[in-house]
Amino acid sequence: MKEKVVLAYSGGLDTTAIIPWLKENFDYEVICVCINCGQGEELDGLEERALGSGASKLYIEDVIDEFCEEYIMPCVQAGAVYENKYLLGTSMARPVIGKRLVEIARKEHATAICHGATGKGNDQIRFELAVKALAPDLKIIAPWRHDAWKMQSREDEIAYCKAHGIHLPFSADTSYSRDRNLWHISHEGLELEDPSAEPDFDHLLVLGTTPDKAPDEAEYVTMTFEKGVPVSINGKSMKVADIIAALNELGGKHGIGIVDIVENRVVGMKSRGVYETPGGTILYEAHQQLEELILDRDTYALKKDMGNRLAGLVYEGKWFTPLREAICAFVASTQQYVTGEVKFKLYKGNIIKAGTTSPYSLYNESIASFTTGDLYDHHDAEGFINLFGLSCKVRAMKLQEAENKN
Repeated sequence: MKEKVVLAYSGGLDTTAIIPWLKENFDYEVICVCINCGQGEELDGLEERALGSGASKLYIEDVIDEFCEEYIMPCVQAGAVYENKYLLGTSMARPVIGKRLVEIARKEHATAICHGATGKGNDQIRFELAVKALAPDLKIIAPWRHDAWKMQSREDEIAYCKAHGIHLPFSADTSYSRDRNLWHISHEGLELEDPSAEPDFDHLLVLGTTPDKAPDEAEYVTMTFEKGVPVSINGKSMKVADIIAALNELGGKHGIGIVDIVENRVVGMKSRGVYETPGGTILYEAHQQLEELILDRDTYALKKDMGNRLAGLVYEGKWFTPLREAICAFVASTQQYVTGEVKFKLYKGNIIKAGTTSPYSLYNESIASFTTGDLYDHHDAEGFINLFGLSCKVRAMKLQEAENKN
């Protein structure tokens, strides 16, 4: 019997060309696995394409709920944002994809896993670190880094497929390089490769519109959370995946969540991309608004540090590591009382606060108001400031004393 290889299959030209390439160069039985993280219509026609290209089998694995509840929400709760802008849409999906690839490889008794990521990007790291952490005995094949891979363009790949009797509905026309799931869609290539060029948003955007073309009327939205997890929108209870989908529609309509960023890839180069994350941007902001009321100052400050650290780990593909688990355990402990209602309005790219309430709010109007309440005496501040500023005063006195001696 031939050895089996599990191929992470998107249905695009790259991974379709890899099927005959694997058979020709390794004599493997190729088992394609497409992980559904919410790609939508991109999954149409995949089975016919995979089998027609020489695969023996295609799995289409729906992991949308797992992706949302076990990967997205820990990052939302942590406030994990890479380089202050990127909401980790592709990064968060790779570990759940890697995990399911390993599960199918075990089920099929495969000896290798193959991915179509290039040698320049982050995804090769994310896929391979997941496999190494979960199945260190499996071989990893990365065609774009292999000496036997001679194709360097879409034209090459189309010609290769035709030479192997595979006629596919792909053209050699250049287009954006995109990655889509329920959380976001990313765009790279074309004019985006020049940081001095303005994005062609009319050609580029998929999930929404630009703020200047959004409705002239604001739209109010109310969300409720229980222990840091969103549970309803405008009074309608929904699971997390459906909430994200609903927020995507609302955010896209109002021009929310469009980010143009030049980011630092793990491999050392800078890359420019445009990310659409309409629902995710709203969810991050709503969760943040609620936490402002509930978390104490020290916890809030440390949690911001942990969120930044988590963003780096997720971006680098280090999901299946002890540090990631420890950070997420800390973050989960901070969410016990993050329960309440957040109201805001969406208007031309903006998320505007319209009132937040929680039974666990630490905001006390009697203390915070300018009138003196029972819990706060203005006179107490004098002693506090004297002690709080003592080190500053002592240093200044010593410097003054030294200057006077001179």
